[in-house]
Amino acid sequence: MKFLVVLFSIFVFACAEDNSTISVQDSEISLKITEVQKQIDAIDGLLKGNAWITRYANYNTYQKLLSELEEGEAAIKKMDKNSRKTSDTAKRIETLKEQVNLLKEYEKTPFSAMLAAPEVENPPRIINPIALISGFSYIKKVKTNKDEYSRHILELDMVLSRLDEKEKLLVAMLDLDNSEENRNLLYSTRQEISELSAAKQIAQTTFSVYGKRADEAISIATNDIKAQFFSMLNITIWLIATIILSFLAKFIAKRTITDNERFYTVNKFLNFLNVTLIILILLFAYIENVTYIVTVLGFASAGIAIAMKDMFMSMLGWMVIMFGGSIHVGDRIRVLHNGSEFTGDIIDISLLRMTVFEDVTYTTYKVNRRAGRIVFIPNNYIFTDLIANYSHYGMKTVWDGIDIVLSFDSNHKKAVYIAKSIVRKYSKGYTDIAKRQMTKLRSQYSIKNPNVEPKVFTFFEPYGVNISSWYMTNSYAALALRSTISAEIIDAFNKEDDIKIAYPTQTMYLSKKQDPSPHSELENESSWI
Repeated sequence: MKFLVVLFSIFVFACAEDNSTISVQDSEISLKITEVQKQIDAIDGLLKGNAWITRYANYNTYQKLLSELEEGEAAIKKMDKNSRKTSDTAKRIETLKEQVNLLKEYEKTPFSAMLAAPEVENPPRIINPIALISGFSYIKKVKTNKDEYSRHILELDMVLSRLDEKEKLLVAMLDLDNSEENRNLLYSTRQEISELSAAKQIAQTTFSVYGKRADEAISIATNDIKAQFFSMLNITIWLIATIILSFLAKFIAKRTITDNERFYTVNKFLNFLNVTLIILILLFAYIENVTYIVTVLGFASAGIAIAMKDMFMSMLGWMVIMFGGSIHVGDRIRVLHNGSEFTGDIIDISLLRMTVFEDVTYTTYKVNRRAGRIVFIPNNYIFTDLIANYSHYGMKTVWDGIDIVLSFDSNHKKAVYIAKSIVRKYSKGYTDIAKRQMTKLRSQYSIKNPNVEPKVFTFFEPYGVNISSWYMTNSYAALALRSTISAEIIDAFNKEDDIKIAYPTQTMYLSKKQDPSPHSELENESSWI
């Protein structure tokens, strides 16, 4: 009996060990399947959204829809026409037809659109400088299309490489789990590889032919561009020679002709002759067809620019203003031209002129005695006249000064102290603003003295001691603060007994006039007789 118990125990232990071994093996297989599935999912994630994969998926969808449509049409023929199932099937067939029409382009091959090479148009004729633009655009377009097609092929190579990896992983998956799902997935992957491989062969053949045609077209356009550049070089040499001869003729005329009127006439004739020769050279070079008259007019614009120098200078001034950044709409400027002086705000900058609104300013008070006018400033003034900008680079403050003359016996030191206190009190806000703006301005320009604190100076003048007070004020409202500070200083000085405001005076001495005696007048008359 004991012997049987021992045998039974040994048998139970052996079975338990076998079950444990099988469980470990199943666990290892499950882990391998999970790992392989992760790699397959990673490849699917990389291929998701790819154009080639998407088109192939659409092709498969089209085939499935077409198969369902055929099955539905075959089934509806066998159904009772009045049954509800027939009605549902008919609706399903209509839906399938709409979906099939949407995917009609995938009827024959999934990659026909992507395999079609772009059309290589005939190179444009480049027979004038304007056509150079179309030539360069044509070359760029052909190169871009060629590079794009090459990129499609490289992308297809990448897709095939990843699908090959996926196929190997699926084969390994079948070794671990030989299920129907895995076999179908392997079959569909191999079908996909087969379709894409065939597409790759077609694409490589197409690209070989297309690349040669594209290179030939680029070569033709490049040769035409080179020929046009050589033609332009020859024309430029002729034009430069003509201009040099014109300057030489003018130099000789200036040396030999002493009469100014004759020299002016000869100079005008030489200018006319020079312009005529330039026009003839351009005409013979480019006027092969009436349509190319635009080119001639383009070169003739040089002569127009000479005749309309001020207008073209204003256009150039507009470009300088626009791209230079020294003047903007809204800036307050001061313009000096031929003794005239205007100060105002820019309200518009057009191609030919700046429009300025003349505000009430110190210039209005001292010079013009008029304000509120709209002043038009030609843009070419920036090259010939002085234009001061009160608000350049975001500056909102300017220096302003007030002069008050005191009598020589006044306590000028006390006056300086009073003036500085008043100026500092009323200009403190603008001084703080100016400090921040000056820090910003120093990053753009080399400013040696950035101090913006109020300054009071004492000067000796013919009629007394001049107290000159300087402070920062609003660029657009200087008169208001000037008026306030002036009134405060006058009131403060009038309160002081030892400070007297001086002004130009004249002293007249009057005495009683004495009439001459009658006796002396008679003596004078007799002496003349």
